[in-house]
Amino acid sequence: MQLKKQTGFTLVEIAIVLVIVGLLIGGVLKGQEMITNAKLKRIESDNAGIAAAMFSYQDRYLQLPGDDSGAGTRFSVYSDAGGIGVEANGGGDGTIGDGTDWNADVTAASTWTDTNEETLKFFAHLRAAGLVPGGGEDGTRPTNAYGGQIGIQDGALQIAGHVTIFGSIEGPIAKILEARLDDNDPESGRIQADILTADMDGGGLLTSSQAGLGYLDNLRYNMAFRL
Repeated sequence: MQLKKQTGFTLVEIAIVLVIVGLLIGGVLKGQEMITNAKLKRIESDNAGIAAAMFSYQDRYLQLPGDDSGAGTRFSVYSDAGGIGVEANGGGDGTIGDGTDWNADVTAASTWTDTNEETLKFFAHLRAAGLVPGGGEDGTRPTNAYGGQIGIQDGALQIAGHVTIFGSIEGPIAKILEARLDDNDPESGRIQADILTADMDGGGLLTSSQAGLGYLDNLRYNMAFRL
């Protein structure tokens, strides 16, 4: 009786397969790392760009965007017949809003009729001045690399002065940003953060239940950067 010849992979073939699988896994991990680094660089560049645009506006017009009390007549998009007019003005007190509504819904009414909504007029004034792309009647906030809104306010968490806020940043990314730019502590320094929850829009101090936890990988954060 003739026995059937058994077939299978040789050790060399198995080794080649393992090498190929290793290369594929390494490529995927490297690709993920490149995507993460690109998003991190975008957050850093967006923050630097907003600061540069704000200070350019202030140098040019001697007022802050969003708070500009002369924007309604300064820019033709507001002052032309049928335009928004004086409703585009800010309060002119040297601060951009009160910092409690940076993540609020943007509507035509809230953007152009309430001077307390200066955080919503901030990007509109920059657009009207040609310092960021877009139309001057557009008061919507841009989104960051992780899908959250980018806002600005006077005072956030325990930071004095104007800050930019990047919403919905993933915990691991928040850790990297802190390590690169600050002191690794979400409760101190020029960068601070609060846990993103359904009923929190970025205002207020860290609560006692959140304090001392550091950044957790399974949570998202509103991160405030001092300008």
